[in-house]
Amino acid sequence: MSEEYRIQELLEREVYVGETRVGVITGERFHPRDELVRSMRIRVEDGIAEEYMRKPAEFAPLSKELVHSIRSDGGVKLSKSMRELQRRWRNTVRINEKLYAPDELLDRAVLDNDGLDLGNVTDLVKIKRTYKGLVIKPHYIVRTRQGLPDTIIVPVGQLARTTARLDEIILRCSMKRLVTLPSYLKLNGQGSEEE
Repeated sequence: MSEEYRIQELLEREVYVGETRVGVITGERFHPRDELVRSMRIRVEDGIAEEYMRKPAEFAPLSKELVHSIRSDGGVKLSKSMRELQRRWRNTVRINEKLYAPDELLDRAVLDNDGLDLGNVTDLVKIKRTYKGLVIKPHYIVRTRQGLPDTIIVPVGQLARTTARLDEIILRCSMKRLVTLPSYLKLNGQGSEEE
C-alpha cells in the first residue's frame, strides 16, 4: 500500500477489483508495531464471499500491498484480480466465522476461556496448505505450572474469538482441557500418528 494512503482515509470506503465491488474497509489491527500490521479488515459482499471463499465469511483480511489507487468515486481500487484475492483468502485462519491473515495473528496474546494469559503467538503451523495451529511461547509461570516446553501448538479449531482493542485470541476451552485434546496432542507430537 502506498504510504500516502493512511487507514483513517480508507475507513468505510468501498473496495473494487475492476468494476466488481468486493466489500467495505472496516479498519485494521491495533498494534504498536507497524511491521506486524500488513492487512486491513474488510466486510465482504455476500455474493463475493459465496463465490470466492471455500466457506463464506463476513469479514476478511485485505493485504495493504494490493491497494492500487483511489477511484474518482472514492472507492479503493485493487491492483490484483479476484483470483489473487481468492488465493490470499485461502491462506488465512478462520476464527468465529471471520478470516484472519497470518500477520493479523502474530504476537497476539492467547487466553484460555478462564481468562488465563497463556502466552503470545510466534508462528503458525501449516499442514497440506492449511493452517492447523498457532505456535505459542507460553509465559514462564504457565510453562512451569503446566510442565510445558518452550513452545506449544494450539489447534486452530480451539480458537473461539478475537478481541480488537486488546489484541487477544480467546480459546474455546481451559488450559487444563487444551493439553488433553487429541488435536493438541497430535500437533505437539504426543498423539497417535494415524489420521
